Amino acid sequence: MKQLSSLTNRKKKVTTRLTRNSKIIKTIIAAIQEKKGENIISLDLRKIKEAVADFFIVCEAGSQPQIRAVSENVEDRVKELCSEKPYHHEGYQKLHWVLIDYVNVVVHVMQPETRKFYKLEEMWSDASALEHEG
Repeated sequence: MKQLSSLTNRKKKVTTRLTRNSKIIKTIIAAIQEKKGENIISLDLRKIKEAVADFFIVCEAGSQPQIRAVSENVEDRVKELCSEKPYHHEGYQKLHWVLIDYVNVVVHVMQPETRKFYKLEEMWSDASALEHEG
């Protein structure tokens, strides 16, 4: 019985809830802005049960070199300021759409044509969207 009571008296881990003011989100948006990413939108997906993350941050860049610069700057700044490495990233080969997955936050850096074609904001139109200066 003594062992059982020690298990029930353990403190539960307190996890901080991710918000638009969270350090990682502010860092990602600033990193995009540093490399002149445009049409930056954050989508708050926390109230959508089917969502794969809490937030999407979507932006566009006008050329493949700029997509690489924005994406690499996001990864570098988040690692430097938040000590976080992406769980997964993809799209660096073709540079039409780079996805950087931080589990609760997913960053999409897209060419304007690719963004218009996939219409992520429309697909997740139930989410609360906020535009950020580019």
